[in-house]
Amino acid sequence: MFLALKELKHSKGKFMMIGLIIVFISWLVFVLSGLGTGLSDLAASTLKYAEADYVIFEEDTDFSLSKSILSEDLEKKVLEQKGVEAVASMGTVSASIRSADGNEENATKTDVLVAGIQPGSFMEPEVSSGKNLTSSSLNGVIVDESLKEDGFSIGDELAINGYTEKLEIIGFVQNETLNHQPVIFAQMDKFRAIKYAAPGSDNGIENPVNGILVQATDIDLDAVNEEIDGIEMGTKDEAVKSIPGYAAENGTIMMMLWFLIIISAFIIGVFFYVLTNQKTQQFGVLKAIGGSNVFVMKTVISQVFILSTVSILTGIGLTYLTAAVLPEGMPFNLRIPMVIIYSIVLLAISVLSSLFSVIKISKIDPLTALGRVE
Repeated sequence: MFLALKELKHSKGKFMMIGLIIVFISWLVFVLSGLGTGLSDLAASTLKYAEADYVIFEEDTDFSLSKSILSEDLEKKVLEQKGVEAVASMGTVSASIRSADGNEENATKTDVLVAGIQPGSFMEPEVSSGKNLTSSSLNGVIVDESLKEDGFSIGDELAINGYTEKLEIIGFVQNETLNHQPVIFAQMDKFRAIKYAAPGSDNGIENPVNGILVQATDIDLDAVNEEIDGIEMGTKDEAVKSIPGYAAENGTIMMMLWFLIIISAFIIGVFFYVLTNQKTQQFGVLKAIGGSNVFVMKTVISQVFILSTVSILTGIGLTYLTAAVLPEGMPFNLRIPMVIIYSIVLLAISVLSSLFSVIKISKIDPLTALGRVE
């Protein structure tokens, strides 16, 4: 380690160039990770971060909330199943809202997704400002904070196209989007009045909802599906992956990330290999005065570890600076677990890439190196 630090200090310019390459690679990896998570959050954050383990849909609807219609009364049967701890029904419908204060023709319309939930259920998100849904405030709704950019604030009344009653914003929540639309959480009765206003649109189902989210441990999915007719129960991950566009977006970003990581492994490996070739004579001297292969290899690996660690930490810092100056509307969510995972992966790749150099060092003949004979 001592020799590694001395050389890093002595040849600052040379190692700084390699460090900059690792900084730029790690910076790009973390930025892409944040953008990828941000995009997937836009598509599915309401389901993705819900405190649920499983979701129940209508049978043969491909785990789609928009296609599924169930009766909320099924909650009782679901609660009777072994391993089920809690349930919460949910319904969703796309809608267009505008401020109820202005002229309808001139008002700016915003596309949203109205989610019907029961106040106090585990599907009700924590408000960042304002207050939660209550049974006494039937027209109150809590909305995603992105609607602030459209000029909405607490106390504003909303008008929904095709719905005569006005809704009042009583609170804001963070990171609640679905199908790339901000979510408005409303009382379940209000949701039904919006989505199933047309006669027969509920298929004759009493108290219709689109899905039932379940908190459970050690549950037998096949047993539940057989016990309750007309349903299909799956994990929350299956429900999230079934959201239109989610799998394609997430897959594209992940493919780009792993291609970048693989390419970076070759780039870093080549740099260290070239650097090792330039120091063949020095390694020959070390081995001639008694330095073992293990000692020399440890020196090289220590250099790579120190340089990569500093460079990756610098890349993380630059990523957070980048996030601070990104436009408000740009989806970006750099989660700490992903930062840790990608940091370990990049560090491991840098160290493993140095193995090419280590193999080269092990084959150096001190006499040949000192005589500069190939």
